[in-house]
Amino acid sequence: MKEVIRGILKNNQLRSTHSRSEILGLFLDSNYALSNSEIEKEIAEEHDRVTVYRTLRTFLDKGIIHKVLDDSGTPRYALCNHECQDDKHNHEHIHFKCIECGLTTCLEEIKIPNIDLPPGYDTKEVSILMQGTCKDCQKK
Repeated sequence: MKEVIRGILKNNQLRSTHSRSEILGLFLDSNYALSNSEIEKEIAEEHDRVTVYRTLRTFLDKGIIHKVLDDSGTPRYALCNHECQDDKHNHEHIHFKCIECGLTTCLEEIKIPNIDLPPGYDTKEVSILMQGTCKDCQKK
């Protein structure tokens, strides 16, 4: 895991710091999108709120993570796939929020189709949130 973390940071021209490594490790261990407060709870003893915020901002800017919007109004973040870069995020996929467990996951295999907007409109980001019961909660 440490080698993967170092590789991701190196590929994005980022120094490997303890906070970056720990936060990136949380994303690698998680199958769902994480909120700022969830990250802070996991590493609260070692890193302050400002460090977490700056690290998330850096990861967003470099294309390591992307913002996931759900109905809670709280921004969540998930790892980007290998196609993302610092100048262009490529995360036009469906996000799914489970109404049972509350977790929001990226369904990267389901792409959002291209939508042609009328002249004068410029798309910066597209997001679709689906809600229902995830596969884990259906097994219970």
